[in-house]
Amino acid sequence: MSRARLHASLALVAAFALRPSPANATNGYFSHGYGIASKGVGGVGVALPQDALAPADNPAGLAFVGARYDVGLSFFSPNRGYTVVGNPTGAPGTFGLAPGHVESGSKLFVIPNFGANWKVREHGYVGLAVYGNGGMNTDYPAPTYYGSTPTGVDLAQLFVAPTYAQAFGAKKNQAFGVTAIFAFQRIALRGTEAFAAFSQDPAHVSNQGYDQSLGVGYRLGYLARPTEKVSLGLSYQGRIHMQAFDSYAGILAEQGDFDVPPVEAIGLAVRVAPKVVIALDVSRIEYDQVKSIANPLIPNLFNAPLGSDGGAGFGWEDMTVFKLGVLVETAGPWTYRVGFSAGSQPVTQGGVFPSIIAPAVVEEHFTFGFSRAFKNHTAFNAAFLYVPSNSIRGPNPLEAPGAQTIELEMKQWELSLGFTWGR
Repeated sequence: MSRARLHASLALVAAFALRPSPANATNGYFSHGYGIASKGVGGVGVALPQDALAPADNPAGLAFVGARYDVGLSFFSPNRGYTVVGNPTGAPGTFGLAPGHVESGSKLFVIPNFGANWKVREHGYVGLAVYGNGGMNTDYPAPTYYGSTPTGVDLAQLFVAPTYAQAFGAKKNQAFGVTAIFAFQRIALRGTEAFAAFSQDPAHVSNQGYDQSLGVGYRLGYLARPTEKVSLGLSYQGRIHMQAFDSYAGILAEQGDFDVPPVEAIGLAVRVAPKVVIALDVSRIEYDQVKSIANPLIPNLFNAPLGSDGGAGFGWEDMTVFKLGVLVETAGPWTYRVGFSAGSQPVTQGGVFPSIIAPAVVEEHFTFGFSRAFKNHTAFNAAFLYVPSNSIRGPNPLEAPGAQTIELEMKQWELSLGFTWGR
C-alpha cells in the first residue's frame, strides 16, 4: 500500500472512530482493554505496551512500541436483563415494579479504535489514540418505571488522546509520558418520567433526546525496564471534568454533572522464557468521585431532590480490577495471547433499583487473541472476549419491606479485528 493510500485510509478510519458509539462496558462502564493486542491478554497494558493504543493504559508505553499505525473494529454483544419477584403492594408511598423477566434489546454494536505513533526526536514520540467507553446501554421493551415510554439509557464516551513520550536514562530503559484527553460524551434517557415528582427540575428528567458534553483531562505514565526481562509501569488518569447534561439536569446529581472518574493503575511484565511474557495489571476506578454515579438511592431520594448536589444516583462503588495476561511468541509470524481479569462489580444491593437501566454487573473476563505478521511491518490482529453471566439481587427499596426483590443479569462476548502498519 502506498504512503498516500495509507494516509487516506487512516483518515477515513479516524473519521469513523470519531462517531460516538456504545463501547464495551465490562468494568462498570469502562472497557476491559484498549487496543486489540491488549484485549487479547486480558486488558493488560500498563507495563506491556503493544501498539499505538498504549496511551489508554500508560502514555509512557509509546516510547517502546515504535512508529506505527493501529486500527481495529470490535463487534460487541451484551445480553442484559432484570427480574422482579413479588407483586407490588399498592400501598401509599410505595413504588412497586411489575413482576417478571425483561431483557434489553440492541444486542450488537460495532466499536472502532485507532492509534498512531510518530518518532519526532531521538527517543521521543508523539502519538494519537482514539477510543471509547460507554455501554450503559439498555433498550427495554416495557416501561419499567411506569413511564409513558419504554425504558432505557444510551451513554457513549469518546476520547481523543494526543500523547508525548520520552525515553531517558543511560540505557534509555525508562520513559515518561503525558496525555491530554479531549472527551466527548452523549446520553439519552427514556422511561424515567415517573421520577419527575422527586426532581428539582421536572422538565428535564426523561425523554429529552440526546444531550452532549465536552471535557478535558489528562493521564500521566511511567515505564521502566530495569532488566531485559522485567518491566514496571505506573499510570494515573485524573478526573475528566465534563460539561453538564442540561437536558437531564433534573435526574442526574449536580444539575446533570457526569464527569469521568479518576483511574490509577500499576503493572508488571516478566519475560519468563525467551518467547513468553506474563503480565499483571491492577487498576482502580474511582466511581465515588462522581456524585451522579455514586450517590445512593436511599436515603438521598428522600433527603434531597433529584438533580441537586445530594440527589440520588446509581449507588455505585469504586472498582478494583485485576488483569493477568500471557503472550507467547513463535519462531514464525504468529503471536498468541490469553488473559483473564476480574473485579467486584460496582453495583451495590442498594443500587439495584436505579441500575436496572445500567446493569453493569459482570466480573470475570476470559480472552484469547493472536497476531499474524506479514512483510513490510504489517500484521493482522484478532481478539475474542467471553464474559460469563453474573447477577446481583437486592430488594426494591421503594416497596414495603420484603415485598419485592430485583435481580440484574448480564453476560457478553466481543470479537475484535484489526491491522497494524509499522514504519
